[in-house]
Amino acid sequence: MEGQITRSFNIPAEATLEVIGGKWKLLILCHLNCGPGPKRTSELKKAIPDITQKMLIQQLRELEEDGIITRTVYNQVPPKVVYEMSELGNSLQFILDQLGEWGEQYIRRREWKSSCSE
Repeated sequence: MEGQITRSFNIPAEATLEVIGGKWKLLILCHLNCGPGPKRTSELKKAIPDITQKMLIQQLRELEEDGIITRTVYNQVPPKVVYEMSELGNSLQFILDQLGEWGEQYIRRREWKSSCSE
């Protein structure tokens, strides 16, 4: 492929973090992983209220470029854009589920509250 940068990683986990690391990508992927069907940008923004619109769009574009999610634009007025996990993104389902389960156990141990458990 032309223009593709060759990367090297010390361990495979670095490649994983390169794609899904950071403050927001994992949260976006967890929301796309749970619940039925694709999500609109506004649904993701509502689910992750602390993220700015600009950052949400940037993170969605990066995930799309990495092949983790797909973006579908419907030709209508007003325009409708939805995001969903790609085939490659679906391969992360087990990992995302495991992270969610670990988080639930951690929250219970710390006696904190989660909006997911309400």
